[in-house]
Amino acid sequence: MNNLLRPVVVLFVLLTVMTGGIYPLVVTAVSQAVFSHQANGSLIEENGKAVGSALIGQQFDAPHYFWGRLSATSPNPYNAQNSGGSNLGPTNPALADEVKGRIAALHEADPSNTASIPVDLVTSSGSGLDPDISPAAAAYQAARVAKARGLTLEQVSGLIAQNTSGRQLGVFGEPRVNVLRLNLALDELKPVH
Repeated sequence: MNNLLRPVVVLFVLLTVMTGGIYPLVVTAVSQAVFSHQANGSLIEENGKAVGSALIGQQFDAPHYFWGRLSATSPNPYNAQNSGGSNLGPTNPALADEVKGRIAALHEADPSNTASIPVDLVTSSGSGLDPDISPAAAAYQAARVAKARGLTLEQVSGLIAQNTSGRQLGVFGEPRVNVLRLNLALDELKPVH
């Protein structure tokens, strides 16, 4: 029995040290050396202070800011500890009520805007944390933001263009605008008092 138990214990200890110690240390060292920004949370800093992450949305609802996608995390919006979709199907009345509420909020914030509302402004993402919106969603809000900030539409549209990222590797995903970066660029151009 001792002959059978010894190799099992040695293998268990060896695998524990390798997979529980050496492997995590190597992965951490490589990620810090090669992808330091991403490994540390893709934090966005303003004046030396972290103001958010490029990977997690934030709640913006003032008319002088661009609004992101709805958050499906509750009770607090964009709570990374509660990430997950709403799981509301297209025939669920709760989804219809959520969409109607967001449409009403968008119309209330900019009653003169009669354009079609992009779908990403009235629905949440699969994670409920999406920090990006489509260029169309940003363009839909541009007139409201320009008016609230006392900027021209051309200035705001220019900021949208500057903050639009293309497809990853040129083929994956869709063009997108990071809402936090865009709002920080707005604050830099013309702060709100």
